[in-house]
Amino acid sequence: MTDLMPQSAPAAAPAKRWVYVIPVAAVMYMLAYLDRNNVSVILPYMHGDLELSNADKGLVGGFFFIGYVFLQIPAAILAQRWSARKTVLLLMVAWGLAAALSGLVQTKSQFYAARFVLGFFEGGVWPAVLILLASWFPLRERARANALWMACLPLSSVLMAPLSGWMLDHAGWRWVLVLQGLPPLVWAVVWWFAVADRPAQARWISRAEADHLERSIAADEAAKPSAGSGSYRDAVRQKPVLVLIGVYFFWITGFYGFNLWLPSVIKELTHDGSSTEVGLLTAIPFTVALAVMIANAVWSDRTGRRRRAVAVPLVVGIAALLLGQAVDGALPRMVLLCLTAAAVYAPYGPFWAIPGELLRFEVVAVAMGLINALGNLGGFAGPYLVGWLTDTTGSSVTGFAVLAAFLAVAVALVAFGLRPSTQPVRRPAGQATEGVS
Repeated sequence: MTDLMPQSAPAAAPAKRWVYVIPVAAVMYMLAYLDRNNVSVILPYMHGDLELSNADKGLVGGFFFIGYVFLQIPAAILAQRWSARKTVLLLMVAWGLAAALSGLVQTKSQFYAARFVLGFFEGGVWPAVLILLASWFPLRERARANALWMACLPLSSVLMAPLSGWMLDHAGWRWVLVLQGLPPLVWAVVWWFAVADRPAQARWISRAEADHLERSIAADEAAKPSAGSGSYRDAVRQKPVLVLIGVYFFWITGFYGFNLWLPSVIKELTHDGSSTEVGLLTAIPFTVALAVMIANAVWSDRTGRRRRAVAVPLVVGIAALLLGQAVDGALPRMVLLCLTAAAVYAPYGPFWAIPGELLRFEVVAVAMGLINALGNLGGFAGPYLVGWLTDTTGSSVTGFAVLAAFLAVAVALVAFGLRPSTQPVRRPAGQATEGVS
């Protein structure tokens, strides 16, 4: 076992959670992320189809996130009160069909609409899975659990950017969208039979093991401060929740602004190389991001320093984005692209462990849905800003400088808006106490 799976955990805490729950959820969301981000590989090779300017291409990426807002809170509530397993299943089938049908569009407006619908159905998956993981992993393991699941984000790009590039060399962009929309329909069957909402409902662990996990999670809940009357309004009116929304918005603006335009930058570095070559090179920054993302989550769980695990990588990302616009040469720019990718992915595990430390389970679903919904509007702002500024100035330098400024605001909000938690989370003897420090 690696450090990702606690070696000193008691026998009653089954290690199967780490090799069973996480991979099934990770493959599911890897397919979602593929259907969301394959457009970034496709856009440089549409060769005038649909007559898209750079600003239009930014809107293609951005309209997804307008639709993404609507089901965040409803899906979170359904996952909490009804079933995360069933909620994700329904959304998986719907987004798979929407992704496949997006390959049939004939006009720019239809492409925008298709991306909106895809975002609409995919939007509820993220908070629903976070609710699922909160029922399987105590707080002392939460950042690692989140990061291992969220590792599907860079891993999807590592695996699928080369695949999408290869498919583009052998078929049109429409076939890429259609064919990549089908796997979620197949994985929905695996999801239905493999996933359980809570340990007590799983067939692959004993009753004693399930009771141990649920007692550990109940102890975490009892140690949290009360959320007023326990209403959703009380949760979302708390200052840390509002700060987390701001942090996520400014971070995600930089994150998706970088992600959408990364293949275009690499295509420029290769002097208009083939789509297969660009896809393979695009996988390199995401490979680095995958390793750094998991390492940062492990460090965060060991030390409990959530704020540092979010802020420090973003500072590195700011520096790498700015330096990348100032240096010449393919190799130095590629190194800086790798640094930027690692920096914008690294905060995921620690960041999404913070709401569970601040709020009780009965209200954290809505809080996480709200953070994800409003924060992901940055996914509209970032790609569009880079595209519009590139059209306006004739260079991507200004666009990436603006992305760096957005990341700087996120860092400031973490540093000055989030204070260390006064309610440390219980940890096994010999480990550091954990709070939002």
